[in-house]
Amino acid sequence: MSVGNNVKVRLDLNFDEFQSMMFDLDIQEIKKMFKTFRKLRAMTWNEVFMDHGIKWEEIKSLPGKYTVRLSQSYRAVVVREGSLMRFQALHQDHDAAYGKK
Repeated sequence: MSVGNNVKVRLDLNFDEFQSMMFDLDIQEIKKMFKTFRKLRAMTWNEVFMDHGIKWEEIKSLPGKYTVRLSQSYRAVVVREGSLMRFQALHQDHDAAYGKK
């Protein structure tokens, strides 16, 4: 079943690698990320694609994988599956999120 871009984004934060990285962060950084998670849950996919703060960007070397900004310091690698945004990895270094290290 195809899902359009006007549906609300649903978050999947259950990927082990992503959780391991997130749980190692200090509480202030986690609070910033959860503020972004709340923002994402209230958005449609079209809003995500256009939002300048989230900065949805495809990873050119990994088709089907994207990065989103979770805070000033961190980007996440995500994939879209229908209405789900599945979080796969967390990177402090901008280039690392794009596989450039």
